[in-house]
This record gives sequence, structure tokens and C-alpha cells, in this order.
Amino acid sequence: MTITSQDICNAAEQLKGFVGFHGKRGLYIVRFSEDAFGMDIADDSITPSNEFVWRPEQGHRMALCRERLGLLLEQRMDERLNVSEPLRAYLRRHDLPEIVAERRLHPAGVIAPAI
Repeated sequence: MTITSQDICNAAEQLKGFVGFHGKRGLYIVRFSEDAFGMDIADDSITPSNEFVWRPEQGHRMALCRERLGLLLEQRMDERLNVSEPLRAYLRRHDLPEIVAERRLHPAGVIAPAI
């Protein structure tokens, strides 16, 4: 089975959960509701997982960050996060550069990559 950049980007958009930065511990924590974070997580650090994995580049361009994807996988909640095979393949392929895409707001208010 061939996995394309579009497959990888679509898989990244399907990630579930929210990521928040725990300042005292200095680590990222995943929860499945914004309300599930304690007072140790600043509200402005809580980001949907499918947005967390995209690192801002220049303009509307963003890179699908292997390091951030790796942080999600370290939490060992692959099924709950909806981590699929295209994302696993992307993480294994360090011989290829990170995917950089222009992300646009669709009419329904959903941000999606435009490769």
C-alpha cells in the first residue's frame, strides 16, 4: 500500500484529544476534554491534538512536526488519539523531510492542509 503526503496530512487532521503544557513538570499532557486539565495547565496552552502537531513556518505554511507527533505517541494512547498507519509511517521515515503544507480555513470552519 502506498501512503501519500495527502494521506499523512488527512491522518493528522483526524487526531483526537487536547494537548496542554504542564509548566511545573515541563511536559505535554493529552486529555480528551478541555475540562479534564487541572489548574497546573494554563488555558492558553490547551490545543487540539490535530493542531498541536503542526508547527508554524512562514505565512500560512506549517510543517507536520515529527517531534510533536512523537510526544503524542509517548503517551501510549494511540487508539484513543486515533493515530493511524500513515502517521506511524511518517514517523519512521527520517530520511524524508517533514511535510510542509499551506493550511486554509474551509467554509465549515475546519482547517485543512492544501498540499
